[in-house]
Order: sequence, then structure tokens, then C-alpha cells
Amino acid sequence: MSKLFLAEDDPLMGRMYERAFRLGGYELVMAHDGEEAIETLKKLDPAPTVAIIDVMMPKKSGFDVLREMKADPKLKDIPVVLLTNLAGQADAEKGLGLGAVTYLIKSQYSPKEVIDKISEIIKSYSRKDDLPEVKTGIKDIS
Repeated sequence: MSKLFLAEDDPLMGRMYERAFRLGGYELVMAHDGEEAIETLKKLDPAPTVAIIDVMMPKKSGFDVLREMKADPKLKDIPVVLLTNLAGQADAEKGLGLGAVTYLIKSQYSPKEVIDKISEIIKSYSRKDDLPEVKTGIKDIS
């Protein structure tokens, strides 16, 4: 069973994704703000297979969490999915530029679709040659 990490400050969204991931067969560890996210990630052993980080959180943004993860030798190799309400192209490019493997806009994906994306990422990172083949894209919102 893959262990996932979710940082989500909205209690309703957190419960919805927690239920969906557990029903999808994943073990889930959660944090509710950016500071808690970094503290929890540093303590997890083994590290999660994938970290799903909300961008807009109290204390530290998802971008800040991602920056800290990529600067930490223990956390830098964890694939990060940014899950957010921010639909702007600039925000997506910023997140991908900071090292996220994909950027998902909450309103454009059902929890089932998010789980499918996470499953794709896990499969691509567990291939023998370790070359990720994750297809990233942003749905046109116009």
C-alpha cells in the first residue's frame, strides 16, 4: 500500500480527499497548514510515495512548502502534486517551475480523477528506469 501525504487546510475538502484516498487503497497522512506540512513530512519514515499539497494554506503556502521540500535532501525526491483553486497559468507555471510534477485545479477534477492522476504518478515513478512519464496539463478554463 502506498503512503500519501496531503496538506489541505479546508476541513471539508480534507475529509473528502481522505475518504477518497482511503477507499482507493492508499494510506494517508495529513496536515492542515503549511508549517504542519513541513514538520510532518520531516518526521515521516518512510517518506510518502507522493505529497499532495494545497497551494493556499495558512502559515506557509504550498509554494513555500514545495520550496522547502526541494531544498531538503530527505524530501527533495518526493513527487509533489499541487492541488489548488488557483486557476491561473502563471501559478501553474510557478508550481511546475518549483518542481511539482503536476498542478491540478480542484474544480476541474473529481476526487476519483485526482486519485487516477496520483496512481499514474506512482506507476511512472516506480518504473525500473526511474524516468517519470507523467502527462501534465491544465484544462482550458475559458
